Amino acid sequence: MYNEIEAAHRDAENIFREVLPKYGMHEREEQIQLCHMVLDTLWERRIGLCDAGTGIGKTYAYLAACVIFDRTRQKQGRASQPIVLSTASIALQEALQNEYIPFLSNALCASGYIEQSIHSVVRKGKGHYVCTKRLQNRLKRIHVEKKNRKNLHALLSLQMELDMDGVKGLGQYDRNQVQVPKICDCNKMTCQYKRFVADSNSTRYLFQICNHNLLLADALHREKQLRPILPDYSAIVLDEAHKLPEAAKQMFGKTLPQEEMRSLVKGLRIEKFVWAAQKAMTVFEPIIKEMGIDKDTKTLEETLNGELKKAVRTMEMIKKKFIGGLSKPLESQFNRILEALTAFTKKDKDDVLYVGMDEKQQPMLCVESSDTSEQMKRVLWKMRTPILLTSGTLSVGKDFSYFKQQTGMDKDKRIWEKVFASPFLYEKNCLLYMPRTTVYYQGNDVSRYYAETAREIAELLKISNGHALVLFNSYAAMSAIRVRLNQYGLQYPIYVMSRNNAHIAGQFKRSRNGILLATGAAWEGMDFPGNIVSMLIIPRLPFAAPDALREKQKEACGSLKTFIRQIAVPEMQRKLRQGFGRAIRLETDTCAIAILDARASKKGRYREAVMQALPPIKCTEDIEEVRRFFLERKSKEYWKEGMENEQSN
Repeated sequence: MYNEIEAAHRDAENIFREVLPKYGMHEREEQIQLCHMVLDTLWERRIGLCDAGTGIGKTYAYLAACVIFDRTRQKQGRASQPIVLSTASIALQEALQNEYIPFLSNALCASGYIEQSIHSVVRKGKGHYVCTKRLQNRLKRIHVEKKNRKNLHALLSLQMELDMDGVKGLGQYDRNQVQVPKICDCNKMTCQYKRFVADSNSTRYLFQICNHNLLLADALHREKQLRPILPDYSAIVLDEAHKLPEAAKQMFGKTLPQEEMRSLVKGLRIEKFVWAAQKAMTVFEPIIKEMGIDKDTKTLEETLNGELKKAVRTMEMIKKKFIGGLSKPLESQFNRILEALTAFTKKDKDDVLYVGMDEKQQPMLCVESSDTSEQMKRVLWKMRTPILLTSGTLSVGKDFSYFKQQTGMDKDKRIWEKVFASPFLYEKNCLLYMPRTTVYYQGNDVSRYYAETAREIAELLKISNGHALVLFNSYAAMSAIRVRLNQYGLQYPIYVMSRNNAHIAGQFKRSRNGILLATGAAWEGMDFPGNIVSMLIIPRLPFAAPDALREKQKEACGSLKTFIRQIAVPEMQRKLRQGFGRAIRLETDTCAIAILDARASKKGRYREAVMQALPPIKCTEDIEEVRRFFLERKSKEYWKEGMENEQSN
C-alpha cells in the first residue's frame, strides 16, 4: 500500500512538472505541495484545512489529487466512487463543470495518464428542476393572450429544459407551479427529473458538484438514516469553505425569502383569491419593508415580533377559508410560508432572527441557533469520509482557531492545517495607505465624518485616475458618500452597486477607468483583473454591525472584551482579507489599498490586527507616496484611458 501511495505522489509531481506545463500552465511549487497535502488528507481519511492564497491554483491542485486518489483506489481493486465538490457560488460550479475539469481531463487523456475522460455533474435541490407533469398542467391553464410575453416565452422554453436556472424571465409564481415537488410520484420512465437523478447517481461521474446547502442536506439525511440525496462518495472537497458556517445557519434554521412572499400574493391573485391576496399583502408589507432597511443597532426581534404574530394569525385565517381551493403548488407554497412565520414567532430563547441573502442576493428572513457548531459536528465531522476544506480566508495570521470554533471541529483530532502563501509579489506590486489624520466615526457628528471621508476619497481617485473600487459596510454610508463626491467634479463614471443591480459590475469593467461604490457581496467573489481596480478604498474596517446574533454571542463569551477578541476581530480580519483579494487578481497587477479608518492608523487599536490579516506589504501614511506609486507603476496607456473618457463626456 505504501508503494502505491508513493507512486501516487510521484504522479502528482509528473502531472504538475511535466504534463500541465505542456498546456500552458506554469510550474508552481505551492500548487504542487498543496496537491501532496490533499493526497495525504484523502489517504489518511483526515480533515484537511487549507488556506490557499490567490494565484496558487488550488482548484487544479485538489482536482488532480482527487483523480490520482480514485485511480490508485482502482489499482487496489476497489470500485470507483464519486467525489463531492461543494462550493458556495454558482460561478465556481460552472467554472468547475465547463473549464477546470474539461481542461484537466483533456491534458491527462492526451498524456496517457487516464484512458477515459473525466465526467462531472452539477447537482441541485428539487426546486431548481422542472416537473414535466406540472409544466403540462400549467400550460393548459394559462391564457396565452393575457400572459406577459417574456414570462410566456420562458415558460414555453421549459419544455426543452430541466434546470430552470438557465431560463431567463421566469417569474417566481410560474417557477413554484412547475418545480419538482418534495414528494415526486411521477413514473420513473416518463419523468425527466427521475431519469436525471438516476443518470447522475451512476458511477460514470467522478465528480458530484453541489453547493454547501445540498451537501449539508445530504449529510443530514444520512445522519437521520433517510434516503441520501447524493450517491455514496469516497471523499469531500469543500471549496469556498469560509462560507460553510453561513450555509449551516440556513440549513439548521428556517428561511423565508422576500421573493417568496411576493410570489404567494401574486399566485393568490392569479387564482382569483383577491381578498386573500390583499390580506396577505397587508401583513407582508411591513415585514418586507423592515427586511430592506439597513440597521445598525436596532434588532429585527424588536421591530418585527408583533408583525410576525399578526402575519401568522392572518395566514391561519386565510387557510381556514381557502386552502382547499388552491392549486397543489400554491397550497404547498402557502404552507411553507406559514410554517416559516410560525417558527419565527415560536423560536427558542437561543435562536436569533436576522436578514440574510438568498442565491440571487435578495433579502430573506432567517431564524437560527446562535451556535450551529454542535449540529455540524454531529452531521459532518463524525463521518469517517476524508474531507478537504479550502479557501483563501480560512485562517487569520496562520491561525485556524476561529473557523474551527465556528464549525465545531476545534477538538477534532483528525485535523491537518496548512497555509499556502500567495506567490504574488505584494511588497513590490502593492502599497497600503493608512493616513494618520483620518476623522473618527462619531455618532454625534456623522455628517462631518462623511464630508471628510468623501474629501479623502476624492483626492485618492484623482491620484489613481479613477480605476477604483470603494468597499463600504452599509448602504447608508455608501449613499452618503456618493452624494458628497458630486461636489468634487470628478471626471470618471461612478457606478453604485445595490442589491438589485449586479449588472453594474459589468458596466464598471467596460468603463476602463470608472469608480465602483459597493457593499455586501462585492467584498468577495468578484474579479477585476488588470488595471480595472488599481485603487481599492476601504473607508471603515469591516466589523459586523451589532445585531441579535452578536448579542447572543457576546452573552456566551461572558464579556465584551472576550467577544471582541474571539469573534468580532477574527470576523473583521477575514472580511478584510476577502476585500483585499479584489485588488490583485493577476501576477502583473499593481494596486494601492487605502484603509481610511482611524482605528487602523499607527496609534489605532486595531493596527496590529489589520497588519496580521494582510500579506507582507509596504505601508505608508503619506499620500504623496501613493502618488509616486502610481506614476512609477502605471504606463502611458493607463493615463490615456482617463483622457478618452473625458473627451467622450
